[in-house]
Amino acid sequence: MEPIREGASGVAIEDIQERLTKLGYDIDGKELKAQRFGSSTASAVAKFRLDHGITLGTEVDTTTWSALVDEGYQMGDRTLYLRLPNFHGSDVRFLQNCLNILGFSCGEADGYYGVHTEAAVKQFQESQGILADGMAFPDTFDAVERLRHVWAGKPASGPHPMGGMGFARAAGVLENVQLSITAEDPISRNIAGRIWNLASATTDQSGLELVEDTRHMRSDDQALFVLSTSPLPGRSSRVSNVVIDDFDTLPLRLRTAVESSLASVPVVRLELPFGLGYDGTFTTGDAQTFAVMLLDAICTAYSE
Repeated sequence: MEPIREGASGVAIEDIQERLTKLGYDIDGKELKAQRFGSSTASAVAKFRLDHGITLGTEVDTTTWSALVDEGYQMGDRTLYLRLPNFHGSDVRFLQNCLNILGFSCGEADGYYGVHTEAAVKQFQESQGILADGMAFPDTFDAVERLRHVWAGKPASGPHPMGGMGFARAAGVLENVQLSITAEDPISRNIAGRIWNLASATTDQSGLELVEDTRHMRSDDQALFVLSTSPLPGRSSRVSNVVIDDFDTLPLRLRTAVESSLASVPVVRLELPFGLGYDGTFTTGDAQTFAVMLLDAICTAYSE
């Protein structure tokens, strides 16, 4: 496109001015009314270019126009999915920031919908019990918005390793929560039993209870965790499903699943990374390791 400079007027200038004012840049009212590229519009363009790492100047060239269009998108304005060239814009960056805070790491929030963002969207969708296809439709945006109380006002530098809870802190958490845990198969029942043993050994006032199945959960439980070694059958069942594939972000993802549930007692399914093809190599040591790490993640999720 030909650069648009000070002195120009017309519909194109009105569009540029509208985009700049929506982004918070001040333009004189007379210039807005006349649709004229005057000195205040030039100043706004210069500030926008500076803010977005574009070379100094007051004209709207191809690079500046592309950045203006990108910054105009808000989350939900369009369906986002992996394609070439990647979708890019402020809506993508906003979604990336939210997912990073919620524990679904997109990497750097660069505003480009690449493979890491698609993978994070899939994990988030699965945790919400919606179709995990990596395509951000209105149901995905609605699920993110329901969690505004979790991500709003939080730094979005991405999830960080949580570290161990420590005995005393874990005991304090367990004494102030009421949770139930159950399992769907022999391996996960083994781990669930060990989690209960560890919790009981941590404090004799533990609020974590081992139950036979979902029918035996307590009415005043804060959540029920269901362990399983098989994938969730059907991705649109509205069951919160959290895949145990990254322990650093697991506490955040557990909290996200609980916070987003509309049920009076949230039910969160924890999918262990063994699958249906279990080959008999799973050991007692493995079970104990997973029990320790899962209990630590649960306590960390409830420590706030």
